[in-house]
Amino acid sequence: MINLKNVLTRAESWSEQDQEELAQVALEIEARRHGLYHASPEELRAIDEALAAVARGEVATDEEAEAVFSKYRGA
Repeated sequence: MINLKNVLTRAESWSEQDQEELAQVALEIEARRHGLYHASPEELRAIDEALAAVARGEVATDEEAEAVFSKYRGA
């Protein structure tokens, strides 16, 4: 059995990027267990950018969307 406390102690010496990745995985597990999901700052920025694009009218037509779906349905 893996000892969580030992892993977390070792993780303290990891790079900030690796620690962030570990924290994100832990949050995903927690969300799965509790039915909650907290978007990361990067995901929130992407959502904001997408909403701004929609507000500017930058959306695909039904025909454009169907062309993309058709392309990947056949794959």
